This record gives sequence, C-alpha cells and structure tokens, in this order.
Amino acid sequence: MPRKKNLPALPALLGRKIYKSGQTRGADDDEIYQNRVSRMSTVLIPYHFWGEALKERIRDGFFKCGYIVLIKPEEYFARANPGRELAEEGLALGRNCLVFYETRAQWSAYDPDQRGWSAADSRTDPLGGQYVARVPATTAAQNSDGINRGFMAKKMKGAGIRLYEYADEETINKCRIQLEAVYWLCYDSIEAAVAFGMSRADAESRRQAILASAAAEGLLEYEALRNARIIDEQNRTVCPLCLKPLSARGFYTRMAQAEGREVPDLTVTEINLFHIEELRYGCYNHRPYNLGWGHHHCNVVVKDAGILPTLCWMKQVVLRNEAHGTVVEPGPEATM
Repeated sequence: MPRKKNLPALPALLGRKIYKSGQTRGADDDEIYQNRVSRMSTVLIPYHFWGEALKERIRDGFFKCGYIVLIKPEEYFARANPGRELAEEGLALGRNCLVFYETRAQWSAYDPDQRGWSAADSRTDPLGGQYVARVPATTAAQNSDGINRGFMAKKMKGAGIRLYEYADEETINKCRIQLEAVYWLCYDSIEAAVAFGMSRADAESRRQAILASAAAEGLLEYEALRNARIIDEQNRTVCPLCLKPLSARGFYTRMAQAEGREVPDLTVTEINLFHIEELRYGCYNHRPYNLGWGHHHCNVVVKDAGILPTLCWMKQVVLRNEAHGTVVEPGPEATM
C-alpha cells in the first residue's frame, strides 16, 4: 500500500494484505489471465462485450495499460472477410485483437498452424501473433495433451487481466486507504496490531492518522459504509454477509484446517477482502465503498453470486430444512 511519510509501519502480514487488494486474483499457469498483477494491467475483453461503451472508455484513455480483444475462432472464421469486418469495428488481428482457442474442437476445426499463424507474446501493438491458446488436456481424444501457446514465458505469463477486475491507480490507492481505515474500525484493532508487532503508541498514532486521512479524502462516510454492510451502527467493522463484528486478530490468523486434511503451505487468513457488489462484466466494482473485510468462509459461500442472492438462497435452504422437520439452531458463536 502507499507508504505514508513519518507513519509507523503496519505489521507485515496486514500491510501485504492491504497492498494485494490492488492486485488481481491469482490464476493457474494454464489460464490466459495474469497471476497477481496490478489491476491496472492490460485488460482482456471478450469480443461479445465489444461495443460503443467500451470504445468510448478507450477513447478517454480509461485503460492505462491498454487492452486486447479475444474473439472465438468460430466467430472470426464465420465472417466473409474477417479482416475488413473487424477493421470496421476498430479491431485488427495482431494489433489489438487475438483469436482465442479454448477447446480441442476449435483447434481441430481452425488449426492455426495450417494457416501459418504465430502465437502472440506481447501485450502491446504489435502483439507478435494472431492467436493465443489455452486448450485443456483431455482423455477423450488422441493427442490429448493440453495446448498452451502464447504468453508462456516467465516474464510474459498471461495476456492480461479480466475486464471486470480493472481499476486505475487513483482508485486502487483510495481503496487501500479506505480498507486500512476499516481495519482500524475493528473493535480490537489496536490490541491486535500490538500483538503482532506494533507498539501501542505506534498503533494509536497510525490509527488516528489513517482515519483522518480517509475522512479528508471522503472515504470515511459512516452512513455510506453502514449502507454497504461494511460497518454496523456502532461503527465497528463487520463481515458483509453474516454481519458479525470482526476481530482484527483474524487478519493475522491462518485458517484452521480439518484434522487429516492439513496443507503445509496454507496462507489463507480468517479474514479476506470482500467485494460487496460482486465483480462482473459491465461494472468496475473494485472501488471505494464497495470493498470491505469478511470471514473467509462467508466469502467462499458468496463467491461470485453476490450477497443478496446468497442470502435469499440461504433462506430457502433453511425453510426447506424446517419443512423437512430439521430443527435449525444457531451454531456456536465462535464459528461465525
């Protein structure tokens, strides 16, 4: 996160957690997306989302590190004159657009090798090729090894980030300031910071400075934070799904693991970043007043569905169990 002059340093784990909020989520090596890079990175735009709204943002310089449009082979080759028709839409293969192979059927029907095409390896014009491929391995066909071509070098792994994960530098910095302020609104934030390395004087000094900075930048409107399910009526930080006040110790505490299923390198903590309105195409929801902290297990339940749809689903689950005769009692307070 941006380092404030003359401010005491945060405990390392908390500092990293806030800093990483400005990065995209991780991706596997066989995906097209970059792994743990800035949300300002090159955005990958599925062709069916290409339209005037995106063109206008591009003309306004919204995407600071550029963009690449990914078109399916069947969409590209269905055109009578693909080059000319794409040019009419402001696109050119190998400049700001790539054919993206995702299935073995696409690869077999439109084999790029037979067309003399090259796999792209640059995120800026020229892209270095006409296509990129991430075809998974399968046991249902011969020659079933996966096909991963383009953007595979160590320094060029992944073509870019998901469109909906994008945020510019100013937005990222504001989110980091607000997220730290929300940490300090936890009922035991000072005690937790002291327990994990800060002196009490340093913790109190930093808390006061960050809350003042957030307020000065319009990032500490308590009513807006309450309406977003980030804090409660007592201005304490809560989990956006279950609404239980969060203990700041959860920022530093690794998740408990089931006996016999332990993973030695687990780094997930009890409290994680939480998008109030989920990330989705058509929106840029990594923004102030849409980011809070929540329980890891609550975040897993919500996933990409959104909080309100998840609550409706949970209510139906409870009602069906009650109709079945199952008595649904609240679980132990310590588990939520």
